Amino acid sequence: MPEAEKSKEITLGSWLSLGSPYVTEIMLKAGFDWLVIDMEHSAANTLSRAQQLIQIIDLGGCIPLVRIPINDSTIIKQVMDAGAHGVIVPMVNTRKDAEEAVAAVRYPPRGKRGVGLWRAQGYGRTFEEYRSWLEQHCTVIVQIEHIHGVRNLKEILDVDGVDGFIIGPYDLSASLGVPGELQKPVVVEALQEVEAVATTSEKWAGFHIVHPDHDQLKRTIERGYDFIAYGVDFTFLTHIVDHEIGFVKDAIGSSRWNGISLAKKE
Repeated sequence: MPEAEKSKEITLGSWLSLGSPYVTEIMLKAGFDWLVIDMEHSAANTLSRAQQLIQIIDLGGCIPLVRIPINDSTIIKQVMDAGAHGVIVPMVNTRKDAEEAVAAVRYPPRGKRGVGLWRAQGYGRTFEEYRSWLEQHCTVIVQIEHIHGVRNLKEILDVDGVDGFIIGPYDLSASLGVPGELQKPVVVEALQEVEAVATTSEKWAGFHIVHPDHDQLKRTIERGYDFIAYGVDFTFLTHIVDHEIGFVKDAIGSSRWNGISLAKKE
């Protein structure tokens, strides 16, 4: 696992969906422990763009992780060869799902990853160093975002090579028939089930706080989560824009704010 994670202290990261090298650099300089490039829901983060963002994050001294679009060995191989330090694998619902993800990250005999030379291997210069690094420091985080994954969480975490899990709150709520209604009792009960398992495991317990929320962050820490994704690049942007435009409207006066035209006054 990455050095920043070995102490099992709380580690804080965030999510990149906009696909912008400039936004990535801004997020990097904020001081997160790790940043996740989202290839599942972001059309902007193609494989080529993901590699660019991996380079920025890696060379900037932060840990680049990639949330792949599907538990697919070819995609995992490509992002790892591009230099990702690890992957977040969506919709892991069974032990078999978790085993397949680990095998796709690792070289034989521990895994099934094809061996090639690309950026991670120093473009052919440092394969032996990379192979050693991979065994010690790569990270596999499984995403628990369906009630089936919740029910199978203990055996998923028992898989050697799984370093932890992270809750996908929106998909989890959707699997329970209440998409986006995170305060519904059925969702709260599912999270309590997750947390009961997490307290018996030494592996990372992760949660994604999608919309920046100080109170939710405090509650998440109090509930024992220690691998916390806070915000998304675009939710930080919308949060501050909405806050500031509200201030501007108040300053101007609601009676004077009516979608002012730039047409010249007569």
